[in-house]
Amino acid sequence: MAVRLGILGLGTVGTGAVQLLQDTVGRHPLLDEIEIYRVGVRSLDKPRAVQFASGVVTTDLDAIVTDPEIDIVVEVIGGLEPARSLMLKAIQAGKHVVTANKAAIARFGDEIFTNANLARVYVMLEAAVGGGIPVIQPLKQSLSVNRIHTVTGIVNGTTNYILTRMTQEGSSFNDVLADAQRLGYAEADPTADVDGLDAADKIAILASLAFGGRIKLEDIYCEGIRSVSKTDIAYAEKLGFVIKLLAIAVQTPRRGVSTTLSVRVHPTLVPQTHPLASINNVNNAILVEGEPIGQVMFFGPGAGAGATASAVVSDILNIVAALKTEKLSTQEHQSKISLINPLLACRHQDYCQIVPNSELVTKFYTRFLTKDQPGVIGKLGTCFGNHRVSLESIVQTGFQAELAEIVVVTHDVKEGDFRQALREIETLAAVDSIPSLLRVL
Repeated sequence: MAVRLGILGLGTVGTGAVQLLQDTVGRHPLLDEIEIYRVGVRSLDKPRAVQFASGVVTTDLDAIVTDPEIDIVVEVIGGLEPARSLMLKAIQAGKHVVTANKAAIARFGDEIFTNANLARVYVMLEAAVGGGIPVIQPLKQSLSVNRIHTVTGIVNGTTNYILTRMTQEGSSFNDVLADAQRLGYAEADPTADVDGLDAADKIAILASLAFGGRIKLEDIYCEGIRSVSKTDIAYAEKLGFVIKLLAIAVQTPRRGVSTTLSVRVHPTLVPQTHPLASINNVNNAILVEGEPIGQVMFFGPGAGAGATASAVVSDILNIVAALKTEKLSTQEHQSKISLINPLLACRHQDYCQIVPNSELVTKFYTRFLTKDQPGVIGKLGTCFGNHRVSLESIVQTGFQAELAEIVVVTHDVKEGDFRQALREIETLAAVDSIPSLLRVL
């Protein structure tokens, strides 16, 4: 008997997934065991790029998630509601779920996965991070025996496109953003992308898998790219860096605590020799570091109908394969007990402990505008020294109007100490402003 799908949403990703499921060229044999049983849409009158038998398409989404004939619910409508409620209803009805919804998983993952474990069903989310890049399953399976200590990613194609254009053309943020919106790379309201919120959702998911614990979204430090100027991009290039919006999760030693994490999103100066420095335009990449594997990087298109649909259908096939194995096993043992593959299911329940940002140890790049008078650089150096901030370089780079421009790069310092030094520097009469503050990888 075929495994029956209920698909919620027939937009870009939903249509792409259906096209893959219906494709007859080079067809995976498991696809022959899948039936698209119901498809839920907002309007029956909208023209579609895919065709279905009469009665398959409906506007009654609740009926799909509770239909006893359906085995797997594929949620590709996006947003928080009704996606969250529909997924929970499907789980409570004993159905497996495939989703591309990083926002719902990042915010409601605790509720969704707790219910899924109780119902002994799978919730699969490969398409939620990195589009078509296979990174979720490798973290759950291939890399699961490694002691992962760092996950660093370019996980938002819109911001990477904007920063790439700013770097290559010397353009301003606002000009490139307007272009990205015209080209369809950025939404009319780009807030989730350019303010780092989309990347925060994704690193919450990646960190939970890499470090075996749930992540509270509100614990993630999040800073977007609105403040990145073409001036800073030019200085970064002179110093041997490129600026990227990075999502970072790193295991941080802390006295008396076995496992703590720093999880953050912010624009970062990346050395030009680093693997992530050459990831440009709308591409995504995730660098995983651990023992004994060393470094592994996953690279590819982070969005788009084909890429995301590929990940959705891959998850569907994984569940179908698991159900097929379960059916054979229960027949052999004459048992009604549902078997759950621990390499596919969510296996963690506790929350990771996130260190406060003040304890983060990193390098900083800072640009100051000061009055052009003797001794200013010395005063800056003294203030930093008073707060245990060691400097890698401090140079006057030029002038803006009558103000001197001074660029400082620190060695690794504790962020709390660095912030205290800045508060003292801001009181100096010679300091006009601090227009830029960026972290260095």
